[in-house]
Amino acid sequence: MNTKQTFSDRARVIFKGILDPIGNFLNGLGLTPNSITLLGLAGTTIGAYVIARGNMMAGAVILLLSVLVDAFDGTMARLRGEPSDFGGFVDSVSDRYAELVTFGGILYYFLSQNDQLGVMVSFLAAAGSVLVSYVKARAEGLGFTAKVGILTRLERYLVLIPLLFFNLPFLAVSIIALLANITAIQRILHVRAQGRERIKQARQSKESAV
Repeated sequence: MNTKQTFSDRARVIFKGILDPIGNFLNGLGLTPNSITLLGLAGTTIGAYVIARGNMMAGAVILLLSVLVDAFDGTMARLRGEPSDFGGFVDSVSDRYAELVTFGGILYYFLSQNDQLGVMVSFLAAAGSVLVSYVKARAEGLGFTAKVGILTRLERYLVLIPLLFFNLPFLAVSIIALLANITAIQRILHVRAQGRERIKQARQSKESAV
């Protein structure tokens, strides 16, 4: 099985010493991991609204704070000793909503500026971002792995937030539109290779049984 770690996986290990104490503190307040997930989504929605109004710097700061808040839900569940499939499901769905809401805010901004190219590139960025996650989820549902690619979720935010802060929304969505779709294709090809290997092994097993 492919155990390759993504940048997000490595970041969780690197910052474990920071995440765990704050996660314990939030648990001590009586908050639940799902409530933190939804709080992060609410913050992202506010950030997207601010971006849609054209205030890129403030929107980027709100997005950054929301992403930081959202980073604690998994840590809290682990520290509570009760990570659940439903919690992971809520987190994944919330992440997809957060990205779509964010790109929706950027797309609306370009619409308000009558920037048709910006609108199209924002759509491509949103589509690529969702496909990266969908390909991985679909692959894992079929027993494959898809933890490959150059632009996972955390990396997309590392591109998006700084460029929005410096009022460069078109550059941000252009980079994501290109690299997210390349990442989706990388994952598709990775799953395709695994599928071919599975067929090959099945044929060899059948031949050896004859």
